[in-house]
Amino acid sequence: MKGLVIKSTGSWYQIQTESGDNVACRIQGKFRLKGIKTTNPIAVGDWVDVELEPDQETGIITQLHERKNYIIRKSVNLSKEAQIIAANLDLALLFVTTTRPQTTHGFIDRFLITADAYDIPVEIVFHKIDQYTPDEIEEVNDLQREYEHIGYVCHRTSIITGEGLPKLRERIHGITTLISGHSATGKSSMINHLIP
Repeated sequence: MKGLVIKSTGSWYQIQTESGDNVACRIQGKFRLKGIKTTNPIAVGDWVDVELEPDQETGIITQLHERKNYIIRKSVNLSKEAQIIAANLDLALLFVTTTRPQTTHGFIDRFLITADAYDIPVEIVFHKIDQYTPDEIEEVNDLQREYEHIGYVCHRTSIITGEGLPKLRERIHGITTLISGHSATGKSSMINHLIP
């Protein structure tokens, strides 16, 4: 049966089948990806074929379907391998805060370049907009002008005031979206707010 990888926890994967059931699965043998050396052969967003194990509620991933795209990052170890973050994406949202924590220009640009290299559209979310001083708002204004000038859609959001939330909810409705950004930029809070 065919299913979508919705969670990865090391050697086990949560697969949502086309009928809507969730099955814990593992890989049997080695998966090789054409020309790509990665630490993980299967990623969230992959479509796979699964065979249920006899007399158990678990399954074996037998085949990986072709990806329309994927995004990687360098592995945290010193090898030259990369880690696939997610596959088959319609959109990536990059959460940016100018303070508490600061998202640097370099981080934003590296993410945009990587996503572009793998054909993944990105929109930038300037989050926690309610917490900024007037000087910090000016910094957001400058960044937003800069990135919109080169063609990126930007959002301003706040869970506290509700600014930008209806538009963002509508934007991601029904599509596969990667939410990325530094720790503490409000990604988990936003996910919990948009999808309780």
